[in-house]
Amino acid sequence: MTQLITFTDGGSRGNPGPAACGAVIKNEIGEILLQCSKYIGEATNNQAEYGALILVLEKLQKIYKDENKKIDLKCYLDSELVVKQLKKEYRMKNEGLKPLYFQVCDLILNFNSVKFFHIPREENKLADKLVNIELDKRR
Repeated sequence: MTQLITFTDGGSRGNPGPAACGAVIKNEIGEILLQCSKYIGEATNNQAEYGALILVLEKLQKIYKDENKKIDLKCYLDSELVVKQLKKEYRMKNEGLKPLYFQVCDLILNFNSVKFFHIPREENKLADKLVNIELDKRR
């Protein structure tokens, strides 16, 4: 089994406002394998957080193609809401987040295992930096 670690972040300026996603993929010893970011247009912070997770899951699916079922994935996010929704500790009430939630649920089926962890913002600086770089390009 391959173990990978992701750090994702999403943010918007205005909430809702211009929004972007950032993601970092590391191997089990902490080496950075990939950094990516994407401007997603007008969105809320929570939509951008889900967007970042979707971005990284889709990237991994493309990179590892038929090997996805051999990947154990640990996903670190600084959004407590998203983590608790994905762990089914919070109910999904927001209609705007439901399609994103279900998209993540579909994507994680492509991997052997996926676990979600909430981390403090200070431990997610690189993903946050990628979001801000993407947003700064749009000024």
